[in-house]
Amino acid sequence: MAGHSKWHNIRHKKAATDAARSGMFTKLAREITVAAKMGDPNPDNNPRLRVAIMNARKNSMPNDNIKRAIEKAADKNTETFAAARYEGYGPGNVAIIVEALTDNPRRTVPDIRAIFAKNGGEMGSENSVSFLFTRAGLIFYSLEAAANEDEMATAIMDAGADDLESSPEGYIVKTKPDDFMPVQKALSDKLGEPERAELTWIPNMPVDLDDETYARLEKLIDAIEAHDDVQKVITAAN
Repeated sequence: MAGHSKWHNIRHKKAATDAARSGMFTKLAREITVAAKMGDPNPDNNPRLRVAIMNARKNSMPNDNIKRAIEKAADKNTETFAAARYEGYGPGNVAIIVEALTDNPRRTVPDIRAIFAKNGGEMGSENSVSFLFTRAGLIFYSLEAAANEDEMATAIMDAGADDLESSPEGYIVKTKPDDFMPVQKALSDKLGEPERAELTWIPNMPVDLDDETYARLEKLIDAIEAHDDVQKVITAAN
């Protein structure tokens, strides 16, 4: 859709209000806790935790919040969250993938299904739309990270990345899922921390929408993202 760049579409939305930011911090903290609980609480020895902390700091999450989220992983009374993926279609028949961390799938599944239904969409079964996407790692850098595109291209080749896309808004480095963590670390060592780094889904055939349908899709996405258990929403919209 005109006016919505790829950089904009695949990045998380910035919180527009204090309430939204508070909800975002809760979700970032949950990812930190889960990452710390699954591995070493020392981010130097836990790539997933290191990325979770980096993304939290890029979103201005206070260090005290980050510390508490890591410490919470050692608490035996902390809820056990499991990764879940929900799939479906939104307005314009646009494929949607929802990634969540939930301690109660019996609560989350009907909640997400109801949100789809109330906002012009339909939740499907597992793997009903994921075949329309490719799983990949994406690492975002500003244009200031390298002297020019050639220097950036050399850096990503040395790091073992798959592809580089540049635009007036910055660089997007693409990796295979298994290469995401080592490439992110290699680039961080050479270029400094990226603007953002994430494992996500890239649509194989992005769909163009008219303004009205795009607005309806955004309404659905906003409603899904507002759910406490949802970490990320990815669509096939261009």
